[in-house]
Amino acid sequence: MTIPSRDTYDTVIAGAGPAGILAAYHAAERGDVLLIDASSMPRDKSCGGMIHELTRDALAPYGEIPDSIALEPRYVNFRYVDWDRGVRKPTSLAFLNVDRAGFDEWLVSLLPANVEVVGDTALTGFEQDASGVRVSMRSGDRELTIACANLVGADGARSTVRRALGVDAGSTYVTLQDYVELSGELPPFFDCIYMRSLGDEFGYGYVMPKGDVAVVGSVFYPKTKRPWEKQDRLLEVLRAEMPQLGASVKREACAALYLRTRADIVPGVGRVLLAGEAGGFMSPTSGEGISYAVRSGILAGRTIAQGSANEALGSYTTFSAPLRRDIVRRLRWLPFMESRVGKYIGGLTPTWVVSRITEGL
Repeated sequence: MTIPSRDTYDTVIAGAGPAGILAAYHAAERGDVLLIDASSMPRDKSCGGMIHELTRDALAPYGEIPDSIALEPRYVNFRYVDWDRGVRKPTSLAFLNVDRAGFDEWLVSLLPANVEVVGDTALTGFEQDASGVRVSMRSGDRELTIACANLVGADGARSTVRRALGVDAGSTYVTLQDYVELSGELPPFFDCIYMRSLGDEFGYGYVMPKGDVAVVGSVFYPKTKRPWEKQDRLLEVLRAEMPQLGASVKREACAALYLRTRADIVPGVGRVLLAGEAGGFMSPTSGEGISYAVRSGILAGRTIAQGSANEALGSYTTFSAPLRRDIVRRLRWLPFMESRVGKYIGGLTPTWVVSRITEGL
């Protein structure tokens, strides 16, 4: 069991996903950083592993994403599918198809020597005042208190840091996804599937080929009862028309932020910054979160590195304003997109128009 090597750091970051890693990368320019994650390292997050062009652009200064973590087909295009009406509309929006665990490992490999990465360590609370932040954490069976100048919460949709700040944590979607064996090739699409027969609690399903398996997932609205039964039903329906889909080899679940108002986007409080889903930085219309995690993490780390500890939040709030405006713009589209009328009109809209709209959502 690895535990933090000392009791004082310049910055402590909770959550070793893309937001936390990029925040650590830049905060290290100011001083020593402790990056913790409640999971074992290297972590394995339930995620489709689709890397948006915005992510690729944001990461370009850090080097090429390694070929070793890319899966076949290397690129997949987003496709809108109204299953009940047999409508399929491919778009020009292309994602790099990667192994998500490998992607996070590559990001960790970029970190400088003065970032200490410790897994199996969960933040349990903190106190802050004018002199700094005292972070409580559990590492294995040991209770620790670590002092720092700034704390960054990058610990996802159910952020402990956000809750400890007293900020409304909001609701979360439930996401289930199965890895299923493939007996033949699937077309190179990231299919987003609307299927009314699964009920109003079913947000959408998705299918994407990933090497010798496919990921088949479902997103359910908050308070969905027995979601695993609906996921089983989705697999049953898809297998009937897609014989390439074989047996499930793994099922995993996670929570995703149910972002609904601009009040859900919170850069932080005092000496505590929030990045990624912990701060509400994600797309409410597509559910895409990696590009927002990367960009908000970079901004959080840079503001810590470039200013005094008690001024970081003001700078971060200013520099993250374009990201927050982008999310609010998408929120305006959301009620229409999720309505039956919106989905019906989407099926009638020319494919090239759907493609153009998708690029902005």
